[in-house]
Amino acid sequence: MHRIIHFFDKLEDRVREALSRKPILYTFIGAFSIVLFWRGVWMTADSIPFLNGPISIAISVSILLVTGLFVSFFVGDVIILSGVKKEKKIIEKTELEIEQDEITLRAIKNEIDGIKRDTDKVKKILEQTND
Repeated sequence: MHRIIHFFDKLEDRVREALSRKPILYTFIGAFSIVLFWRGVWMTADSIPFLNGPISIAISVSILLVTGLFVSFFVGDVIILSGVKKEKKIIEKTELEIEQDEITLRAIKNEIDGIKRDTDKVKKILEQTND
């Protein structure tokens, strides 16, 4: 089972990487697939007699609220975070701004890596003195 999951995880990575270079094609494939998915959900729900409109809404809102997906799905985490930070949406950012963000993130990662190396050294010294 783990091998199957690993296979599909790697396949998804490769497909996503290839399609991200062709955003229009990616959009059409995604839109088509999402519509088919929801069509299947809709047809399945129609086959269950008690799932009328109000009951469907009540069940779905309850599940979405309990799982924490309600706001995330309808508004989006990225939009909420960009509003809190008073940043532009990613779509509004220029390529230069995105590159600058990446450089900043790399610098932060390098600094964290340095701190981790330093703490590992301190741990090693402490272990040697305790022995």
